[in-house]
Amino acid sequence: MKGNRQGGQPDRVTQYNTIKVRLYPTPAQEELFQKTFGCCRYIWNRMLSDHERFYIETDAHFIPTPAKYKKEAPFLKEVDNQALTQEYNQLSQAFRNFFRNPAAFGYPKFKRKKDDRDSFTACNHVMGTSATIYTTRDGLRMTKAGLIRAKFPRRPRSGWRLTRVTVTRTKTGKYYGCLLYACPVRRPEPVAPAEERTIGLKYSLAHLYVTDLGDAADPPRWLRQSQERLSAIQKKLSRAQPGSRNYQELVQNYRLLHEHIANQRRDFLHKESRRITNAWDAVCIRGDSLRAISEELGGSAVRDTGFGMFREMLRYKLERQGKQLLEVDRLSPTTKVCSACGAVNETLSPRARRWVCPVCGAAHGRDVNAAANIKARGLGKYQSEQAPAAC
Repeated sequence: MKGNRQGGQPDRVTQYNTIKVRLYPTPAQEELFQKTFGCCRYIWNRMLSDHERFYIETDAHFIPTPAKYKKEAPFLKEVDNQALTQEYNQLSQAFRNFFRNPAAFGYPKFKRKKDDRDSFTACNHVMGTSATIYTTRDGLRMTKAGLIRAKFPRRPRSGWRLTRVTVTRTKTGKYYGCLLYACPVRRPEPVAPAEERTIGLKYSLAHLYVTDLGDAADPPRWLRQSQERLSAIQKKLSRAQPGSRNYQELVQNYRLLHEHIANQRRDFLHKESRRITNAWDAVCIRGDSLRAISEELGGSAVRDTGFGMFREMLRYKLERQGKQLLEVDRLSPTTKVCSACGAVNETLSPRARRWVCPVCGAAHGRDVNAAANIKARGLGKYQSEQAPAAC
């Protein structure tokens, strides 16, 4: 959500919404998409390589535009020029992010066909009553590709303006188009967090999260439920001849099953984050490093929960309603601290799920107590930040 004014109205902001549609390109359109994926990868690597060479020679940063390469690589003219321009913009943004915060944003890397996601982005340019990208009842019209048959899960509302589209191809061979719309909306009224309308969430490997009220999400273990089918496919793959028709069919089945698991996880997280956003005015959460937890514990259980995705969904959904996501530092002590009296139990075992405070005698559940401390620290952090403004 952008905070710029709309038509001189300070209470109007621009909100960006995405509609993901399934694309069904013809063989000719599919061939054009494949060429565009390759050209975008080629132009990214060439610009990054020339940037590094220019920096070594002159000690200055300079990224050449895609137009420089069209004479020596005429195949670049076969694809939409907007896709190549967006690669230049994305590389420039990647360097700006890196220079601004190298710890959070790594140095831009070269793209490999084996590892990189097949995708490209094209911006919509409106000239009078015509546009370079627009939707029809059952299709999407793009430059050079023409009209592509599409299936829409929902339609844009009145006043939504199409700004760009990102075409992606999954490992299973499916094509999707992410349509980004800009729409003016009324700025949400800020909601001040109150203790009775605030909930604390503690990340839990077994339950996804546990609240300070003792509730837990307990999502289905999608990967664990499909483990037998995945193991059966992998066993058959180990015996099949690489490159044969049976081998390709097994690889496709393996990818389809993983895609189904990812869709199940994403659907659950969207519904759960929406439920919490509508029920509470503020959510307190700790900024746990899931990568560090995964490296410490090993296995795929941490990645299977999707807690990082869940945290980001909460963030933007709360923001759109004027609510707060209060994030506590991940190094802040919460588990060993008694939420009743504040005493620290240094002798608490990592395996203990329940414990009794040696000072006040309060009985605690490990995760519930941590969630209560996260809520208290989150509210305390918010109140301390608002105190200077009030003065």
